[in-house]
Order: sequence, then C-alpha cells, then structure tokens
Amino acid sequence: MGTIDTPLSRRRAGVLLHPTSLPGGVGCGDLGGDAYKFIDFLAASGVSVWQMLPLVPTHGDFSPYQGLSVHAGNPLLINLELLQEWGLLAVDLEAEPKNFVSYRLTMLRNAYQESKLVADGSMRVEYDEFVAGNKHWLQDYALFQAIRQAHGNSHWLNWPEALRGHENSALAGVEQVLAEAIDYIRFEQFVFFRQWGFLHDYARQRGVILFGDMPIFVAHDSAEVWAHREYFRLDDNGQAEVVAGVPPDYFSETGQRWGNPHYRWDRMQADDFKWWKTRMATQLEMFEWVRIDHFRGFEAYWEIPVHEETAINGHWVKAPGDALFESLHKEFDPLPLVAEDLGIITAEVDALRKHHNLPGMKILQFAFGGDASNPYLPHNQTFDSVVYTGTHDNDTSLGWYEALSTEVREHMFEYLGHPAEIMPWPLIRSALASVACLTIIPMQDFLALDGQHRMNTPGTTENNWRWRFDWQQLDEGLAPRIQKMVSQYGR
Repeated sequence: MGTIDTPLSRRRAGVLLHPTSLPGGVGCGDLGGDAYKFIDFLAASGVSVWQMLPLVPTHGDFSPYQGLSVHAGNPLLINLELLQEWGLLAVDLEAEPKNFVSYRLTMLRNAYQESKLVADGSMRVEYDEFVAGNKHWLQDYALFQAIRQAHGNSHWLNWPEALRGHENSALAGVEQVLAEAIDYIRFEQFVFFRQWGFLHDYARQRGVILFGDMPIFVAHDSAEVWAHREYFRLDDNGQAEVVAGVPPDYFSETGQRWGNPHYRWDRMQADDFKWWKTRMATQLEMFEWVRIDHFRGFEAYWEIPVHEETAINGHWVKAPGDALFESLHKEFDPLPLVAEDLGIITAEVDALRKHHNLPGMKILQFAFGGDASNPYLPHNQTFDSVVYTGTHDNDTSLGWYEALSTEVREHMFEYLGHPAEIMPWPLIRSALASVACLTIIPMQDFLALDGQHRMNTPGTTENNWRWRFDWQQLDEGLAPRIQKMVSQYGR
C-alpha cells in the first residue's frame, strides 16, 4: 500500500457522506459518475478526507452497522451505467423503478449472464484473480448468500440443521446444487470491488483520503457468525448466549439492546486475533483510515442476558483490548485508526486509546449548555482528536440548533463570540479552527439543511439511511467558501 498517512500526520478537513447519499444512481447513490464529481468538489474545496459509513451489504433496514458480512461490498452501490460501459449490460435503464432494490439486483443478474458472453478475456482473468485473492472470505460469503437466498433470505438459524451447523458434507452437496448462484455472488463482489478500485485510484489522484467505518460487533445473521461460530458466544443451536448493547444513560432510560452476539475473546486471543487481522486487512485495502465504532467495548463491554428485552440488566465485562491492539500494531504499523469514544468514557478507556496513539472524537453538538469543563468545548479539545459538528446519528446542525432551548442557544452564541454568520456556519468555523488534527463536517451542514435531512435517528427503524443530496443544492460559491476557511485554519 505504500506509506500510510495517519490521522495524526497533519491538520486536515473532511466531509462525512455515505455513497448512498450521492445524487445519481437508481434509487440510491452509488460508485458511478456522481462519486467522481463529489471527489472533484472535495478537491476544489481544499477538503482532503472523504469519510463514509460501512460499505457492507445490508439487511432490509439498510443499516450499514448490521451487515451481512464484514468483508463484502454492498451490491446496491454498484453503478449500472459503468456496467453498460464495460459491455455487461445492454438494456436501457429505468430512472425510477417501483422497487429500486429488486430492479438493481435484476440488472446485476442480467450483467452476470452477459459477462459469460464477453469476448474480452482480460476481465475474466481479473475475475479469476479476484476470486483467488479473496478466497479467505469470499468462499464463505458466496455460499452463505446463495443458501440464504435459496431459503427466502431467512436468518441462518432457520436453515436445515446440517446447513445451520456448517457441516462439510451438507455444504459439499449444496455447492453443486447452487453452483451458479454462488458464482453470481462472486461476480457481484468482483464488479463492486472493481468499481471501488477505480474510484479509490481517482481519489488518490485528486489528493483525497478515503476514511471508512468499522462496527465493533457483527450482525448475528452474517456470513462471519455462521461460518466462524467458534469466535462467538453461541449455544449448540447457534443462538446467542448473551448480546451486546449499552447501559441506561441520559439518552435512554432502558439503555440500548443491540442484539449482536458477543465475541469469545479467549478463543480470539488464542490464535493471536487472526479473525481481527483478516478483518482489518480488508478494511485497510479499501481505506487509508478507519473509524472503529464503540471503542469503549474493547476495554469493557456491556453483556446482556439474551432473554432480557432491554439493556437494563446487563453488566460490564473486561475485554482484552490492549492485547488486541498490540497484535494489530505488529501487523499494521502505523495503525491508521480513529476511536469512536463517545458517551460515558472511563479513565481506563481513555488510557487504552492514548496508549495506542489513536485519535478520539469530539462532537460540537454535545459541547454547550453545561460548564467550562465539558470535554467537547473547543478549549478542551486536543490535537489527538477528530472534531465533528455532528455525526450520522445526530440531527443536522441546523436541525439541532432550531430545537435548542433559549439557555443553550445563548451559551453557544456567547461562547462563540456572537458570530454574525448564520447557522450552522459558526459551528463549522469553530470545528475548522479547532486544535484537533482532523475536522469532519457532515455534508448536510455544508448545505445548511434542517432536521428533515438527517441520516439516522437511533432507536428507530423507519426512514433511516435514505437521505440524498442534489447538485442543485450546491451554489457555485460553496466550494470557494469552504476552501478559504480550510486554508485560513491551516487544513
């Protein structure tokens, strides 16, 4: 990969935008022309980091934090026009199909059938090399998806016992019966990563770093849990023994019960965290930097009995985070990670982060309304931080501002020196001026959009992960305005 530019190398500015939020593409943004245009916008704005959410294939709720695999790419991000350019799709594309998910997948299957007829043998060579080079995860994922689709996309716990148990004799028979379906899944991943590779190369040429996101936990209904049950706290039937979440806090009286199975950390440590090294290698092939979600879970995690409906009756269990990161440092040095350390963070969690030289996160929307000791206030921020106006889980900064009490609003304006700029620009300016090594601004904030444009509302399952912007929302003065501020604050 060459020299890795770590988050602590120099001051930078970035934008948070998931590719599904791009304009263009059928039903959702993707890796096509608008992604390249967005990189051009970042470069013109002096912004050198594009942060996005996990790119994994999702379940029906579209949440990228509960993926079907930790390695695979989301096929809905495959651009159909590029498939046409490659000679893999001859049909005219619909602009607004009734069901964009089934339409996109139908087009991908058409492209798969067409790929068998392509005379150019070079793409077949690329395909074979991709399959061979990614066999360590692709074989299980393709088999998992083919079986899952053959069973109506049902959770693997509902499969026949021999398949549920990943028994080799049963899988050998299925591989023959579902051979074409398995080959199609491999093809799907090949075209995703081929498109991603071209986009990544373009970002490098334009001086833009791609910044990914890795959830700490894995969805129960995923290829990794099904294929590697030895690494997860499951009973003999594959059911989770305990599940992940966070305890009650000021956000929720009952805490959050995420439902992910917990790891068998002793088993992972026994083989020097091989599973984590494989996962990290995949991510660092795709991104220069990676954010680790729920970093505090590497020091201690909230363990909830599986029969509990809420997170109230859980307890903290120590995790071998120090041993894990020591092992990762030996494999990947420097380790270009950012720790999501939001919420109630103990001294032990902070010590773990600092010991491994990982930047933490500061959110300006959390800074106001208290006293001068608030760690999110700009005067308490440190260089080893990534400062955000807000994240994908927060309201837009304008939406947040409009909902503020008079007291908190007055505190913010007094602290910021009664700025003349309209919101959310005072917050953006404060983030860019911060001593933090990296500033990330959600695209909604640069577009000054209100709360109707937020990406996700935690604790809800409806109308999330679907927000998209439109190029008409960018006036021609936006890029120069951002570029001037980025330059002014040495980013």
